[in-house]
Amino acid sequence: MNPRLRRVVILLLLAAALVWSQLQHRAGHSDAALAVSAVAPDVLHMGTLTLDPCDIGRRGFGTPTMRAYCTGFEVPENHAAPGGRHIRLRVALVRAEAAQAEPDLVTFLDGGPGGAATDDYPSIAGAFEPLRKQRAVLLVDQRGTGGSNALDCGDEKNNSATPAAPAVPAAPTAHTAEVLRACVARLAPTAAPQYYATTDAVEDLELVRRALGSPRLDLIGVSYGTRMAQQYARRYPQGVRAIVLDSAVPDSLVLGSEHAKNLEDALEVLFKSCTVDRSCSTRYGDPYQTLRRLLARLREHPQQLTLRDPYTFQVQQKTIDAGALVQLVRLYAYSPYTAALLPYVLQEADSGHYEPLLGQAQVVVGDVSDSMTGGMALSVTCAEDADRLKANPADAGTVMGNALIEWLLAACPQWPHGARPADFGEPLSGAVPVLLLAGERDPVTPPRYATQIARTLPRARVLQVAGQGHGLVSVGCMPRILDEFLRKLDARSLDAHCLDQLGPTPFFIDANGSNP
Repeated sequence: MNPRLRRVVILLLLAAALVWSQLQHRAGHSDAALAVSAVAPDVLHMGTLTLDPCDIGRRGFGTPTMRAYCTGFEVPENHAAPGGRHIRLRVALVRAEAAQAEPDLVTFLDGGPGGAATDDYPSIAGAFEPLRKQRAVLLVDQRGTGGSNALDCGDEKNNSATPAAPAVPAAPTAHTAEVLRACVARLAPTAAPQYYATTDAVEDLELVRRALGSPRLDLIGVSYGTRMAQQYARRYPQGVRAIVLDSAVPDSLVLGSEHAKNLEDALEVLFKSCTVDRSCSTRYGDPYQTLRRLLARLREHPQQLTLRDPYTFQVQQKTIDAGALVQLVRLYAYSPYTAALLPYVLQEADSGHYEPLLGQAQVVVGDVSDSMTGGMALSVTCAEDADRLKANPADAGTVMGNALIEWLLAACPQWPHGARPADFGEPLSGAVPVLLLAGERDPVTPPRYATQIARTLPRARVLQVAGQGHGLVSVGCMPRILDEFLRKLDARSLDAHCLDQLGPTPFFIDANGSNP
């Protein structure tokens, strides 16, 4: 299977949603159990775990790495059968700067589904710098990702990869089923995909917390990680001190069911803002019509191009079809900086110059998809959402359409998966302090999701940020606000006026940028 197919699945599953476990925790612990002590230079003991120096981050051109302390932690693959096969999770700790750190651990829950926390944290570490003055950061690669028994069938020798759902695929074929079954067979000696859903990962996190001495956790979830945070907090409220939900998904959301609508809504707002901007409308007219024209053309005649890789500068042959264009448009819409490029790159492509569109694609799409694991995404989605998915006739005329849903409905019967718990869709409630971050122009998790979650949380507050997209922990003054929230544990009293300075990025009028 072409590795490009692997890239596309994760991008479409990027907003995610999922579930929980069951396990009881004994109450009470001593302060001594929480102490992090250096037993030797650069060796840490915390609880029953010993952590050694390590580098975290994805290795590759232009990707950051950083120093941390790591260990492997064994858990049952099937928590209902603890005597069976065990798998090893990668656990990392980024130490606090203070000599006497606070006992609670800031815990980053990655998005996807399919992201690995130890791979992705260095790219957003700046958002955690104020927090790290007094608190350590805990990173656990969710089972099936990164260093935690990744469900990845990629094989450079035979050019195959973990099966993944394309953006706008043709109807699923017998070959799709064949690839899925082959991946399952290849994984069988080391992994059973039916045990790699959110339910299982929640139990993993609780076992890690206990092994660390049962500290309380400050959960910071991004996108799919917000569902993981909510599910963990419902099962183990005694283990949670505070929660930050960035680009949140409600527990009741069916993963994939609103992707087409949310993208369409975001594009409508984006392109309308171009048509009412004199410089943008004079230069580009109606970008939505340009997009529609391009999609129709590429469905009939995919384009093959020669261009240089932006990292290695090697000459490559690329093909762009309608599905790839939808994929790109969706990812461009995630960030206000890349969204500002869309009218320009679409018009250039409409004129036959696809290089600007594809040049950014390698950066925007490649970096995200290379850090995701397609098999784990399927385990999550098939277990917890697929039986409630159905094509929506109202979405048939949207840019994205129903192709993703149709592909998943055909793929999930071929992929071993578990089932969601009975309380899967129940909203999180209780007195835990919760801060929700919502981008006004998020094409995946719109602000209404955060508002819905906050209704059952009396100590919650939603910060909606004008002009912003998906993923907000790093924007503007947000790192300072997160630090203040974890110090005060009072979301309502936060002074968030500094966010008012943010807004949409001015549209690029040409390759040099926006008008002065």
